[in-house]
Amino acid sequence: MVVALALVLLVAGSLLFHYLSPWYFTPIASNWSAIDNTISITFWVTGSVFVAVNLFMAYCVVRYRQRKGHLAHYEPENKKLEGWLIGLTTVGIVAMLAPGLFVWAKFVEVPKDAAVVEAVGKQWHWSYRFPGKDGVLGNVDARYVSDKNPFGINPDDPFGRDDVLITSPELHLPIGKPVKALLRSIDVLHDFAVPQFRVKMDLVPGLVTYVWFTPTRTGKFDLLCEELCGTAHFTMRGKVVVDEERAFQEWLASYPTFAQSLAQVAGDPEAGKALYAVCAACHGAQGEGNAAIHAPKLSGQGDWYLKRQLTYFKRGARGTHEGDVYGKQMAPMAATLADESAIDNVVAYIKTLPDTPAQLTLTADASNGRSLYVTCGTCHGTDGRGRQATNAPRLSGMSDWYMVTQLKNFKQGIRGVHPKDMYGPQMASMAAILADDQASTDLVAYISTLK
Repeated sequence: MVVALALVLLVAGSLLFHYLSPWYFTPIASNWSAIDNTISITFWVTGSVFVAVNLFMAYCVVRYRQRKGHLAHYEPENKKLEGWLIGLTTVGIVAMLAPGLFVWAKFVEVPKDAAVVEAVGKQWHWSYRFPGKDGVLGNVDARYVSDKNPFGINPDDPFGRDDVLITSPELHLPIGKPVKALLRSIDVLHDFAVPQFRVKMDLVPGLVTYVWFTPTRTGKFDLLCEELCGTAHFTMRGKVVVDEERAFQEWLASYPTFAQSLAQVAGDPEAGKALYAVCAACHGAQGEGNAAIHAPKLSGQGDWYLKRQLTYFKRGARGTHEGDVYGKQMAPMAATLADESAIDNVVAYIKTLPDTPAQLTLTADASNGRSLYVTCGTCHGTDGRGRQATNAPRLSGMSDWYMVTQLKNFKQGIRGVHPKDMYGPQMASMAAILADDQASTDLVAYISTLK
């Protein structure tokens, strides 16, 4: 009787959990309600079988329990029962699989009026490409991939010149219009998944896969990589923002075409020298930094990273949090740079400064930090020199006290939480693996040993 009661409680508890649980599908935001229907059918079929089998087991436990004077009846075959079981099982399997086949037929047939966008995945970042006025995406090839051409567009293909390049992990789409997303990976297996859209597809190196959907409501939705793609897989997140048509066109117009990115003029160090005079008051004439006034070393840092951080300070993505005391000092200084050209110039001048390793200020257990750095090295490089391809700045030879401060800021939610900071959340997630302040100090102490 105890076993029978347990089986009945299992059924009752499962049903209550299913119908009363707060965890269920996110509200749908695309045209793929048919996928929800197929899942619901699967729940009904498997749920009915689950209930029937367990209640039948409970009945059998009670009805055929051991009793004196009763012997078990051995019946090796029952063709009638077997026929019923085969028939019911067949109906159940058909009921689960057939709807999916009809949905798949729609899934692979893209509407002729669907707009096209390319989503490119690489460890651990999303970027996008839209066709220009000619409506055709240019050819791409792995041999053309570089820091200056991360999409690998063929520079000799005229169709690629007007392609609009979105280097941000945030993708905007217009509401109510079907879109075909071409999916391409530059390195390993990734997966394009937006839970609210109900569609997902793998990105396979060497192939171009696709999904299509029609956004049905405005909002911002998480884009997830649902394929284990390496150490920082869990931080590979993007955003899909569904806008009204006008807002979408304004957003798209704010990004450069491939031709414009190729034509960008490098910063002028001579022009940047005068602008750097303001920076030198804190960071030093040679960009060596000054721990006494909380100004980190700048010389030797990647120009692309310096430009991004200056832009963040200027736009309010950094230096606005109440807890970021020293970031608030930097924000008004970045505001003295009038425009992007001024930022390029001052960064170009910093690049000419001698790269002298920063003075060490920490005493900690570098041997303990060595094991901690294994995770960091997948992005920043085993030598700590940074990689633009993984959006990871240089660490070796930089100010150790500054790195400890920033790790603490990431852990405490002071940095990496602003909605305009597209890359900070990744670092905030990675900093969370450090158990305490001592672990952060040990880690930085090891980084300081890298040459």
